[in-house]
Amino acid sequence: QVQLVESGGGLVQPGGSLRLSCAGSGIIFSIYNMGWYRQAPGKQRELVARISSTGSTSYINSVKGRFTISRDNAKNAVYLQMNSLKPEDTAVYYCNEYPAMSAYWGQGTQVTVSS
Repeated sequence: QVQLVESGGGLVQPGGSLRLSCAGSGIIFSIYNMGWYRQAPGKQRELVARISSTGSTSYINSVKGRFTISRDNAKNAVYLQMNSLKPEDTAVYYCNEYPAMSAYWGQGTQVTVSS
């Protein structure tokens, strides 16, 4: 049974930073492409960043230069370093394979950017 658990969210002021973590069990991270997704209130869930099994990364335009995705296959973990946060980054953040597997969605972690 695959389980993905996100953590590291919170309330941060504009311009602040957070580091999200995703810990997986029942899945061998190293062979899969992984992604961070987010869903803001009233909006559809969107892919924010992804990392291939070989470490290649890709980002949506709105987070380029501010967010960094990384992975530690030995720990079955994926991370999202978020800097220079903006109010529009407020959302619930999730990790999943890329492309996402519907059965793998976890609870997510709430990120709120507000002064």
